[in-house]
Amino acid sequence: MPTYNTVMSVAAGAGLLLVVALGFRLLTGRRVVAESWALAFGALGFLLVVTGLHMTLTWPLAGQGFPFDNIVFGEPALAFGVLLSTAAFYLWKRGGTLTEATGDAGTRTGAAVLAGPVSVFVFGMGLACFGIAAAGWKYTLFAAPPEEPISGEFADYPVLEASFISGLYVLVGIGAVLFPFVLRGARAGWLAKVTGAVWTVSGALFLLFGALNYFTHIGLIVNTM
Repeated sequence: MPTYNTVMSVAAGAGLLLVVALGFRLLTGRRVVAESWALAFGALGFLLVVTGLHMTLTWPLAGQGFPFDNIVFGEPALAFGVLLSTAAFYLWKRGGTLTEATGDAGTRTGAAVLAGPVSVFVFGMGLACFGIAAAGWKYTLFAAPPEEPISGEFADYPVLEASFISGLYVLVGIGAVLFPFVLRGARAGWLAKVTGAVWTVSGALFLLFGALNYFTHIGLIVNTM
């Protein structure tokens, strides 16, 4: 069946980590080579746009197997991929302007002017992450079948994996909902720290979980051949 949330998860996790890393460098006045960040964001954005767009437009995904994957994985990946690609284009063309205002207050003022309008969409996708998390808990959408290695050991306790994946979406959603306020708040230092923390944790876990799935998904296919 056409499922590729392995590379999507790795790319999304790496993207979240890089967004936090770039924000930290900007807020602390560290040197930023805009072209290198543009290449990184562009590569990850391309992966997420292509896979997310295909998954989003393939309805239902894999026949009647996992039709909700279109909404749960496809649409958020597409949205994040478009945002990363847009950021990559700006960094490549105008990235030098990001380093003109240094320090916490100056960088946040410049970022608010630049990213303020798109933060409305980020906020909306944060709310969408909460909706996905709630659906995951209510319907235990992310439970692994018993034929899947490692994750399948907990097949009799579907709420465990559902809680893990839903928890990741909650963390991403918290950061996305706080993002507009980080940009606009004059005293939003603590909001920036919370956003950075939740995106760092969720990014690392998405990356590691996606890497692990390269083994578990291959094992699932072999065990069900």
